[in-house]
Amino acid sequence: MSRIAGKFFLVVLVAGLVLSGCSKGGQSASEQGGKSSGPDRSFATIGTGGLTGVYYVAGGAVSKIVNAKYDQYKLKVTVESTGGSVFNINAVLSGDLEFGVAQSDRQSQAWKGEAEWQDKGPQKDLRVVCALHAESVTLVAADDASINSIGDLKGKRVNIGDPGSGNRGNAIDALENAGLNWETDIKAEQLKAVESAKLLQDGRIDAYFYTVGHPNGSMMEATAGTRKVHFVPIDNVDNLIKKFPYYAKSFIPKKLYPNATNTSDTPTYGVKATLITSAKVPDDVVYAVTKEIFENLDTLRGLHPAFETLTKENMLEGNTAPYHDGAMKYFKEAGLM
Repeated sequence: MSRIAGKFFLVVLVAGLVLSGCSKGGQSASEQGGKSSGPDRSFATIGTGGLTGVYYVAGGAVSKIVNAKYDQYKLKVTVESTGGSVFNINAVLSGDLEFGVAQSDRQSQAWKGEAEWQDKGPQKDLRVVCALHAESVTLVAADDASINSIGDLKGKRVNIGDPGSGNRGNAIDALENAGLNWETDIKAEQLKAVESAKLLQDGRIDAYFYTVGHPNGSMMEATAGTRKVHFVPIDNVDNLIKKFPYYAKSFIPKKLYPNATNTSDTPTYGVKATLITSAKVPDDVVYAVTKEIFENLDTLRGLHPAFETLTKENMLEGNTAPYHDGAMKYFKEAGLM
C-alpha cells in the first residue's frame, strides 16, 4: 500500500470511529427505541405550552429535578414551548418528543380515537406518567364589553384558542353547553391563548378562553392593564360533566387576581394536566422521571401555587391511557399500585 493510500485509509478509519461514537452517545430516548437501557447518555425533551402558562413551569420543574441527578441517571431533560396538548400528544407518538404535558380530556380522546384522532383511530402507543395540577376553563372579558355570562358572548369577538390546542376544544364545549355555535354565534379568533391578554388590552377582542392552572401570567397581564377586565362565570355544567367525565367543577379564587373587578370567586369547570409519553420510550428513562417527580413533591409544590395541592394519590387520578411500564415499576416499588 502506498503512503498516500495508507494515509487515506487512516483518515477514513478515524472518521468512521468518530461517527460511530457520536451515533451511540447522543441519541434521544425515542431513537434508542424498545425497552433496553440504552447508551451511557440519554436525552429527553418535554413538550409544554406557551411561555406564560403553567405547562412550561411544570416542564421546567421536572427538567430541573431530573437533571439534578444526571450523575446517577445519565439523563438530560430539556423543555420545549409548544402549541399545547394536541401537538404534544402527536409529537410524542411520532417520536419527536419523549414526554408532553396534555389535558386529561385530550389524553382520553387520543387513547379512544376521538376528536382530532377520529380518522387515525385509537392511539395505542400513548402512555401516562402521572397527573399534575388542575386546570380551570377560564373566560376573561373586558368590563366595557358587557359580558356577564357566557350567553353574552353572542356577537362578540372572542379568542377560543389555536387549532390543535386543548384550550380550543374546552372553549367549544363551553359554548355548545350554553347553546352557542362558535362558527356562527360569535366572532371567533383562533390564536394562541398566550397572545390573548395583549389582544384584550388593545381592544382587538372582547373576551378570551384559556384553560390553565392559576395563578397564570396571561391573567396577571390581562388584569393589570388599563382596560378593566373580569372573570366570567361558567355555570350550569352538570350535563357537560355527565357527558364528559374527565371534566369537574372548579373555581378561580378572587384573591389571586386583585386587579380583576370580580367581587367573589368565579365558578367554572376544568380538567387535569397530565404528563404523557409513548410506549416506545425506554423504561429506564420513564422510571427516572417518575421517581424524581414523586420523590421531590415538596420542591415541586414550592415552584408554583398551582402545584400546592399535589399529592402522590391525586397524581394517579384523571388518567385514561395505560401507565408506562417504567412508571408502573416505580409505583409498585413505592407501594402506590
